[in-house]
Amino acid sequence: MMDDSNHIAGLSASAVKPAPGLVSRIRNYFLTGLVVAGPVAVTVWLIWYFVTWVDNLVRPLIPVVYRPETYLPVNIPGLGLITVFVALTLLGFLTANFVGSKLVDFGEGLLSRMPIVRPIYRTTKQIFQTLFSSSESSFRRVGLVEFPAPGMWSLVFLTQPPSPAIAGHLPQTEHVSAFLPCTPNPTTGFFFYVPRGDVIDLDITVEQAMSLLISAGIIQPGVEDPQNRLSALAETARAAQAARKSAASPVR
Repeated sequence: MMDDSNHIAGLSASAVKPAPGLVSRIRNYFLTGLVVAGPVAVTVWLIWYFVTWVDNLVRPLIPVVYRPETYLPVNIPGLGLITVFVALTLLGFLTANFVGSKLVDFGEGLLSRMPIVRPIYRTTKQIFQTLFSSSESSFRRVGLVEFPAPGMWSLVFLTQPPSPAIAGHLPQTEHVSAFLPCTPNPTTGFFFYVPRGDVIDLDITVEQAMSLLISAGIIQPGVEDPQNRLSALAETARAAQAARKSAASPVR
């Protein structure tokens, strides 16, 4: 009889758990709201910053009589971005025609005769053609190379293979062009040619690799989706609220 009473008392004690404190509930609610609002706020701020930056560059080029703020009491953002889009589209249309292509060839001929401007223009043009042309392959593959020391591995983006003029001076093995970005700023890094056999191909996308680099390893590909993490935080908050209500209700 005594054992049964102890068993029932133990079950009752284990069933009634202390409700989480007020500080814990506020923390869960705050983290849930932060996960929801943080990415949206950062995205909106970056878009607003870019639109404002373009507007400030283009607005001095537009006559005052054609600016909307001349006739409206408020400033309408985005006029500079629309102007740049229309201008670039018109430039592409003119370049596709015979007369426009001749003018572009003439302008490129002038730039090619300038000693200092020529290498800058050619390099910039090749980069833009590689990034925005669907026929070229830019960062399409992600791999691992042993760097900066044996046993330490770094992410690299594989680009074009070396040209014959460069491959002829490399050891007699297949090489690939590799770009090793820095963390957390992937726009800087190291470029080198590496033997194909020293590269371990990864089955992840370039976007996943960028997230891994920018977050310094916090966002691991294939481990946990941010949406699942948000759902887990929301579920924790709901469980805490239910436990609080259960503890506050009288026991019959």
